[in-house]
Amino acid sequence: MDDRSSRTTPPRPLDVTARFPEVARYRREAVRLHPRAGSPGVRESSMGGPLLWPAAEPWPACADDHPRTAFAPPPGAAGPLPLVPVLQLFARDVPELPFPAGTDVLQLLWCPFDHEPRYAPRPEPYWRAAAEVTEVLPDPPRPAGARKDYVPEPCVLHPERVVEYPSWDLPEEVYEALEERFDEVEEETGWSYWSHLSVAPGVKAGGFPTWTQDPYWPACAGCGQQMEHLLTVASREFDGESWRSWVPREDVPEAGTVLDLPYEERRRVQGAHGLMLGDMGGVYVFECRSCPDRPFAYHHDCS
Repeated sequence: MDDRSSRTTPPRPLDVTARFPEVARYRREAVRLHPRAGSPGVRESSMGGPLLWPAAEPWPACADDHPRTAFAPPPGAAGPLPLVPVLQLFARDVPELPFPAGTDVLQLLWCPFDHEPRYAPRPEPYWRAAAEVTEVLPDPPRPAGARKDYVPEPCVLHPERVVEYPSWDLPEEVYEALEERFDEVEEETGWSYWSHLSVAPGVKAGGFPTWTQDPYWPACAGCGQQMEHLLTVASREFDGESWRSWVPREDVPEAGTVLDLPYEERRRVQGAHGLMLGDMGGVYVFECRSCPDRPFAYHHDCS
């Protein structure tokens, strides 16, 4: 059954800029995508769903050498390995995305096997115009031997705009000025700036990456400028701390908390896409918007 009801993140439990006015200048807007199990169509935004891929365009494949890990291709796998769909976003659903002129669809695919140096899937973004796709590739190839942790299950999306403030990306001098106040506010109210007030967890577009380790912002090989964050593909919608303020109202049970739900019920909220990228990690996609060919890069981290 498709879960197509909206998702609404509660307001921050404290007025962030009133308590910490120093972070106001770093405010960003992100679009939480809230994947939930469903059966999306090729002309819908989705995660792990079918793509609006032209029948005449070759399906992308990976010819990289893969390290021998638990997430390696099966022995004897020959030839380039087909990529798998991860996200498809239409401009009508996520107009905040910086769609290149003449395009209105962003498609993210990745190779669902480990790649060096971070031992994670390797993503590839594609931009296209939906109106130009008149005949859709009916049965894209699938790689044999890919483990389900790296292949998202089909999900419908519920895009929602939220405001974020930096956590790991907070400038050092601002952190040093606020560290004591962060601790005082948490002791007074029980709300942590890091877990409950700053960066939204989960799969999202824009905003700040949901780092689990020190930030890594790639520089463009062409112009040398720092790239922009495009997408975060996270293992979970929330974790054991962030659930207190970031779980959508529609997913809060009538009794108890979301952590009190039986595992399968909680998984439908916390990890409907079925991904586990390392230990509760994420894959972050970046792009350069200064160079005309929009080069991209990615990074992976985990606990």
